[in-house]
Amino acid sequence: MAIDRIHDYLIPGKRAHLVGIGGVSMSPLAEVLKGEGIQITGSDMKESDTVQHLRSLGIPVVIGHLPESVEGADLIIRTAAVHDSNPEIAAALAKGIPVFERAEAWGSIMRRYENAVCISGTHGKTSTTSMCTHIAMAASIDPTVMIGGTLPLLGTGHRVGKGDTIILESCEYCNSFLSFYPTVAVILNIEADHLDFFEDLQDVEKSFRKFADLVPPTGAVLANCEDENTMKALEGKDNVLTFGVKKGDFHAANLTWDHGFPTFDVLWNGKPSAHITLQVPGMHNVQNAIAAAASALVLGVSGEAIARGLYSYHGAGRRFEYKGTVKGAKVYDDYAHHPSELKALLNMASSLGYKRVICAFQPHTYTRTHALFDEFAQVLQGADKVFLAEIFAAREKNEVGISSEDLAKVVPGAKAAPSLEVLTDWLYDLASPGDLILTVGAGVLYTVAEELVRRGGEAE
Repeated sequence: MAIDRIHDYLIPGKRAHLVGIGGVSMSPLAEVLKGEGIQITGSDMKESDTVQHLRSLGIPVVIGHLPESVEGADLIIRTAAVHDSNPEIAAALAKGIPVFERAEAWGSIMRRYENAVCISGTHGKTSTTSMCTHIAMAASIDPTVMIGGTLPLLGTGHRVGKGDTIILESCEYCNSFLSFYPTVAVILNIEADHLDFFEDLQDVEKSFRKFADLVPPTGAVLANCEDENTMKALEGKDNVLTFGVKKGDFHAANLTWDHGFPTFDVLWNGKPSAHITLQVPGMHNVQNAIAAAASALVLGVSGEAIARGLYSYHGAGRRFEYKGTVKGAKVYDDYAHHPSELKALLNMASSLGYKRVICAFQPHTYTRTHALFDEFAQVLQGADKVFLAEIFAAREKNEVGISSEDLAKVVPGAKAAPSLEVLTDWLYDLASPGDLILTVGAGVLYTVAEELVRRGGEAE
């Protein structure tokens, strides 16, 4: 179905039914559409705080996927995880009710904003989008926001504002971001990932190039010039501004460190534009902050507001998130699930002066673990001690015949745990004062961190 057709349906008075309305991107979509005068109904598999919140706004939500739920709807919006075999989708298709993807709806909404800042990249999206949000809030521009994680500033992962700026985390998986209408497109990095959808790195690069091509001539593409794949993908393209730590139209100067926490100036074409002190550690966050500052500067945000916004940022949920202590050891949780993310995390952790960095890692999806096996094996050696949970399957079946035990065999001293309970016991027994314990991965390993600090009685 042509993307442009959704604009004919998302108008006041129409009724949109959202399948999977309790999802991290679907629930704010429901709020935004309701605010624009569209009647919203929805369905989800289970009750949740999000579902209760939507009901409190006057949005009816049915638990379970029932064919009759689509009766009277003018259009259906679904998450990418909901297929044509879903009873509601099948019923809608049989009745001739148009069915659209979530990303198409966000793209349609984006067209109503003067400024649409879309943050993309294989990794770093959530942190950078969160930094952009802090800046926008400090600048009082009342943004609408969609983040793929929880931001403490918002208490959730989204915000519905009344200003002329929308800030969205923009994912390449299934080419979702190609439904968007960015005026400022940030590309943090490009690597081979989501190889259950993309053929190879070249295919990923093509997708990002198409994303950049969506930006109008009056807009800007902000590209990491220190990332070879990004520059290759954008070769020959106009309206590209570059950023980096050491070089680019936007880059850092006078970078100093205080116990792992950076202070630096952001230069724009050689001129100091903002003086930044971050409350999050690591070189990767310097780069994320420069990208966020660059996106704000091209929109005319003051250096003072950028500095205030970034200083107030203490991390997004599951991004080096402090959980508490156990037996004198500090416990942090992180969402890293790609080798580059894991490398950045472990490099940063090793700079903080702990006695030992103990990493419990849960690989995410069989295809990613198989495709990036050697990279994971190499990067994990950056920790002093490594434990592995079994691979988190997510949407997959193990058709490549791989396990965490395979990874443990090639990482010196690593052990693969048969269950999360056993892994929790191992970490508890090993913990001692001066240790940094990291639970890492996009699956459910954060529950191990929470159980550890519960046992220690010293949760954050």
